[in-house]
Amino acid sequence: MVPDWLRRWFVIHFAVDWLVGLPLFIAPEALLRLFGWHPIDPLTTRLFAAALLGIGGQSFIGRSGNLAEFRGMLNLKLVWAAAAVVAFLISILTRGPALAWLGLATFVAFFGLWLYWALRLRRETSPSGSSPPRR
Repeated sequence: MVPDWLRRWFVIHFAVDWLVGLPLFIAPEALLRLFGWHPIDPLTTRLFAAALLGIGGQSFIGRSGNLAEFRGMLNLKLVWAAAAVVAFLISILTRGPALAWLGLATFVAFFGLWLYWALRLRRETSPSGSSPPRR
């Protein structure tokens, strides 16, 4: 059984991803200049936005899925968030814009959230005292 709060977090994730992704997809230069991000590559920005829209969109579409579907999505979200954390850290270490700190904080928070839920589901669905089955 998938906990109701995990389903709610998927909907919240959808909203956050779409609130950020849609403006980045439509007007990357205008939006990033507003926040002092230079230089701007609109194609790369739109690809990042497309990932947000795709992963966030699947969060909404899959919010009523079964346990196996949620596990698969949690794995995807963990890999995506971890890669994004590394990307933002590299940007910050190479004197990226201050906005990169917000991106880093957001992805660290989502990584922590998804890790919590992945571990919780694993713990709740595995036999007491044993490891979950491997495929």
